[in-house]
Amino acid sequence: MIDQESRRLDRFREGVERHAASVRRTTPASFEADLVDVVTDPAVGAPLPFDDLSLPDAVPAVSTTADLSGARTGVSAASLGVADYGSVVLESDPDGTEPVSLFPERHVVVFRAADVVSRLADALDELGPRIRDSRSSAVFATGPSATADMGELVYGAHGPREVTVLLVEEVSEP
Repeated sequence: MIDQESRRLDRFREGVERHAASVRRTTPASFEADLVDVVTDPAVGAPLPFDDLSLPDAVPAVSTTADLSGARTGVSAASLGVADYGSVVLESDPDGTEPVSLFPERHVVVFRAADVVSRLADALDELGPRIRDSRSSAVFATGPSATADMGELVYGAHGPREVTVLLVEEVSEP
């Protein structure tokens, strides 16, 4: 099982990197330092939905439009990752924090390695009932914003130019 999980995480990392983004693996113990290391100031974040992880003081929760428009980095959580594509799933929330992942030039996505599924069908199986029951929405994001409408591939035309996935792995006891 560990080999299968390791292969799934490797496929996810390869998919993310194939789409001009990066993955940084971390643990709950080193999360805060690793997050601060990948953030470009000023930064804002959406509250993280994890019991043992929270935004450090260097990444205040966005509270105003001015905070968001002045930020160079936005930090938000993903609920799932899809190994086959290197995509992350960003779900809407009642507080409307989705713009944190869209407006700053850099987006740092935080989520658990245990939440990487192999295939899109697996993600849809997991998300479908939750989205239907809550009447919310989700976006599958793959790499930085890009467009070729202007002839060449241009990053950051409709969203972040840079994406870093901060993948939190549980440390197993020996």
